[in-house]
Amino acid sequence: MTNVQTRGSRLPGRSLVRPSAARPVNGRSASAPTDFYLFSQLLTDEERQIRDRVRAFCDQEVIPVINDYWERGELPFPLLPKLAELGIAGDTIEGYGCPGMSRTAAGFLFAELSRGDGSLNAVLGASCLAMYAIALNGSEEQKQRWLPGMAKLEKFGAFAATEPDHGSDVINMETRAHREGDDWILNGSKRWISNASFADVIVVWARTNTEQVNAFLVEKGTPGFDAQVIKSKLSLRAAWPTHITLTNVRVPAANRLVHAQSFSDSMKTLNLGRYRIAWAAIGHAMACYEYALAHVKKRKQFGKPLASYQLVQQKLARMLSEITSLQALCYRLGQLIDEGQATSAMISLAKMQTTLRARQIAADARDLLGGNGILLENHVCRHMADLESGFTAEGTDHMQALTIGLEITGTQAFF
Repeated sequence: MTNVQTRGSRLPGRSLVRPSAARPVNGRSASAPTDFYLFSQLLTDEERQIRDRVRAFCDQEVIPVINDYWERGELPFPLLPKLAELGIAGDTIEGYGCPGMSRTAAGFLFAELSRGDGSLNAVLGASCLAMYAIALNGSEEQKQRWLPGMAKLEKFGAFAATEPDHGSDVINMETRAHREGDDWILNGSKRWISNASFADVIVVWARTNTEQVNAFLVEKGTPGFDAQVIKSKLSLRAAWPTHITLTNVRVPAANRLVHAQSFSDSMKTLNLGRYRIAWAAIGHAMACYEYALAHVKKRKQFGKPLASYQLVQQKLARMLSEITSLQALCYRLGQLIDEGQATSAMISLAKMQTTLRARQIAADARDLLGGNGILLENHVCRHMADLESGFTAEGTDHMQALTIGLEITGTQAFF
């Protein structure tokens, strides 16, 4: 039999596999221990700069102070002007002062920001969801009025779709809007709506008398609008989700998003939110792995560093394997979204898989830190708790699975 030399086989005089020790200083070992497959090499200069800028911001500004805000359940308002200076609000939206970055750049942005703190990512993410809704469904006048200020974080937004009795069952929303002269009157309630207590504009989704699902821009200070911060939560403590009550809230007709006419229009925005959460979960996992790796290298037990023990190395290897797989999954998904080929099920698969695996990575990191793992100063339990919000937000694990199941079987199993 002829010995066929394949592309991956060993050639005389040289090896196609470079030993780990030969990796460059600017590779994963020096600057990004979670970039094991060198995704940096696949990024454009602009994408890499965005990622590195956000990572540096988190290392220098966020991580040193965030535990105190998280413990007190206080939103880190002093960090918001510094966040604005990064120029990342609105991420993939083009024009209107927004960055217009690629979906890949946005993904790594979400990961790096969550690697610093999930609450800060949630605050920016809620405002960006409102921006997406306006960009996708608004008139030119509405875009011009709101997007430039929101891109500078001079104004903040909120996205109000979820209701108290209809978490995953968003399609059966009970919030109502009826026309009265030149205004729309809104009545109902929403829950788990981040930023609504201080946002300048809240995108509220409601059913009209014709059963259409429309979206309305409710401005800060509108009579009848009440947003109460939800207290005593144990996840994303430095972000402020709210319970909204709408009592005869009068909204000018000019504030109805003109192209939002069905539930599917809200899903376009929610899908982008799920993409963000998928990358955010990776960011939490990256943080937990990095903290665990640093700990086992310096912590000695029985006369040797923990990093020298086989079980520890096995756990680290599996954690890194999961992170690398999730990065590849979301990297490809970003490409598909940019190409217009991504389906809701594809996005659901990424959100389901990343949040599930990230929870396990966080648990493994907490285990590697031993008793110190429960200390806030070591960060891991903060990320572990924050991942619980991502696991259920924008549709629970079960709902993501049913979305995927519908696409692969063609059979509706939601109800």
